[in-house]
Amino acid sequence: MIKILLADDHTIFREGLKQIFEDTPDLEVNGEASSPHEALNILNRTDCDLVLLDISFPGRSGLDILKQIKTIKPKLPVLILSMHPEEDYGVRSLRAGANGYLTKASEMDELIKAIREVARGKRYITPSLADKLALELSESGIKLPHQRLTDREFQVMCLIASGKRIKDIASLLSLSVKTVDTYRSRILEKMNKKNIAELIHYAIKNDLLD
Repeated sequence: MIKILLADDHTIFREGLKQIFEDTPDLEVNGEASSPHEALNILNRTDCDLVLLDISFPGRSGLDILKQIKTIKPKLPVLILSMHPEEDYGVRSLRAGANGYLTKASEMDELIKAIREVARGKRYITPSLADKLALELSESGIKLPHQRLTDREFQVMCLIASGKRIKDIASLLSLSVKTVDTYRSRILEKMNKKNIAELIHYAIKNDLLD
């Protein structure tokens, strides 16, 4: 039996997965978390074989949570299940320690297969993500502007593009306003954008927003 901690802030989505897993003999949800704090608390008191983790939580990057999980339990397999396309978070997630990455548009059979593979200690990488990894490692690989950003810069960029104010972002991420403003300037420079309007247009065009 594979015991799964299901970490996603959407209740309906969690309930849907639970119902499907109930009909799968070797899968069991033995923990549910709707927030990063709740997920980490459950991990500290409950044993599980795998974490099925969303990448997006309000005000918190799933990549941050992934890194914390790997610090607490380095050998615990983590499979990312996200609404974001692989090109946005796939490679970043694997770099941060994820054992696999799937989008929520994936077929349920593929998700179950991925869970079984990852629970056995293997990595689950789709052919398209494997291509992106190869391109990432290639010297000739050309990165899109947002792929040049660090994980934190990318998180701040998405928050800015979603319309959040600098002081609100600072509060959400427990950073100073000055630090966030520095990130903003660095992001604009790295992405070669003149202003926030151009940044928002880029984020929408590249489907980077929730």
